[in-house]
Amino acid sequence: MNANHYFEKARVAAHSAQLLLDAGDADGASNRAYYAMFDAARGALLGSGAVPNVLEIKTHAGLIAMFSLHMVKTGLVDIDASKQFNQVQEMRLIADYLGDGIDLAKAQVAIDMAKNFIEKLDN
Repeated sequence: MNANHYFEKARVAAHSAQLLLDAGDADGASNRAYYAMFDAARGALLGSGAVPNVLEIKTHAGLIAMFSLHMVKTGLVDIDASKQFNQVQEMRLIADYLGDGIDLAKAQVAIDMAKNFIEKLDN
C-alpha cells in the first residue's frame, strides 16, 4: 500500500463520519473522524519516506509517536495538527470505551479537525 491509498481511506472515513453525524450518531462519527486522521498520518509517514512500512507500527500510540517524531519534530507538520490528532483520539476513546458519549457539536469539531488534518498532510 502506498501513501495515496491511505489518504483515500482517510477521505472516505471523514465522509463516513459526516454521514454518521448527520444520522445522529456522534459516537460513531467521532470514531470515523479519528480513523480518518489515523490513515492520513499513515499516508504522511509513507509519503515522507520516514517509515517504509506503516504496518510494522503495531499500536495507535506507536503511530502517534512516530507521527510526532518524524512529522512534527522535523517541522514537516505544525504542532497544532499533532495536538488535534491527540484530541480526536481522546474523543474516540471516550466514545468507544468509556460509554460517556460525545455530543453532536463536539463530534462536528472532530470531523472538521479530521478534514483539515487530511488537507494539511495530503498536499
